[in-house]
Amino acid sequence: MFTIKQFKLRPIVFSLHRYIGLAIGLLLVIAGLTGSLLVFADEIDHFLLARQIGHVIPQGQQVSIESVLNTVKIAYSNQPELKVERIYTLPEPDIPYRIWLRSSEGERTEINVNPYTGAIMGSRVWDNTLKTLTLKLHYQLFAGDVGIQIMGVVALLVFILCITGIILWPGWKRLISGFKIKWNAHPRRVNFDIHKVSGIIVAVFLGLISFTGFCWNFYDFTQSIIYALTSTPNPSNLVSQNITAKPPLSVTQLLQKADAALPDEVTTYVLLPTKPEDAIVVGKKLPQESWKFGYSQIYLDQYTGEILRLKNGLKAPLGEKIWDSFGALHYGTFGGLPTRILYVFVGLAPLILSITGFVMWRYRYRKKSRSTTNSANFIERLKHRLITSLAKRM
Repeated sequence: MFTIKQFKLRPIVFSLHRYIGLAIGLLLVIAGLTGSLLVFADEIDHFLLARQIGHVIPQGQQVSIESVLNTVKIAYSNQPELKVERIYTLPEPDIPYRIWLRSSEGERTEINVNPYTGAIMGSRVWDNTLKTLTLKLHYQLFAGDVGIQIMGVVALLVFILCITGIILWPGWKRLISGFKIKWNAHPRRVNFDIHKVSGIIVAVFLGLISFTGFCWNFYDFTQSIIYALTSTPNPSNLVSQNITAKPPLSVTQLLQKADAALPDEVTTYVLLPTKPEDAIVVGKKLPQESWKFGYSQIYLDQYTGEILRLKNGLKAPLGEKIWDSFGALHYGTFGGLPTRILYVFVGLAPLILSITGFVMWRYRYRKKSRSTTNSANFIERLKHRLITSLAKRM
């Protein structure tokens, strides 16, 4: 049986693991800590929002989406630069309808409406919320497109770190030693044991998180590869055809057509057209789906109501199913509350791994420095003895 050591690859893997870790350690810690916060970002955001605008008390049947949109349009009619972009209608009874208005500069204002009374409860600038700021720090470092590319590369390097860490794990020779921490040993050994044990525990999950993060940050490139490998056709750009120059159908009429297409699913969001040629998109969710918004989508012509594309989340092509699974794998929602709690600790692990990894490097650096110093001192002493010996003979 051949091993990595026989091929003399282990030193290369070790160097790769060490120097990648040293190079991206700080960014990895930032991504990990913000990632832990984002696991329960929705709950935190809901709590903060309730303190700002109050609680939604369920009281009978919910008002129609179109009436809510009309209320918001009337309330903000004196700000024509704000365009209604989307509305979120999650089925939880205590969550308000959320309407997003976008300015010409791209700033998003969220209007919260009571789904039972239709009254506006309050508003906030979405880009200034804790959830959005944490998300921007997590995947782009507040640096826009450049930051997205940087964190995408960091995610790829973290994936390599996970692979090299698994290869270097000493438990492949003796399983028990791979999970053992010798607390009574020298601090250097304790530090190494903490690094190896915490690393192998989170390696697979951290690998999934980093791989999906890389795919998201390089969306166009990675999605094309996944679709090509799974023979999944790329969705075409869908547009509405206003041939007769008639006005768009009402939102209620369009939602009725969407409900008829997928009658067993709940509407979770509606993406409204911002241009005359745009299609309207209705998002749907089945109870067994882990993502709160669901994976089903219906694209409709805003003028005729014709269904331009229908995606059933449970019957989607393989490439789309793989891509849709990234959200659950990245945030740990695939196993419910237990895996989400686990992912909080996975997000904290990079801090431990970075500290212990740096300490290991410092020990190694000091040892090498001492060795170099001792060698230099030995040479100096040897030279001194030779000179002294020659001087005596003369």
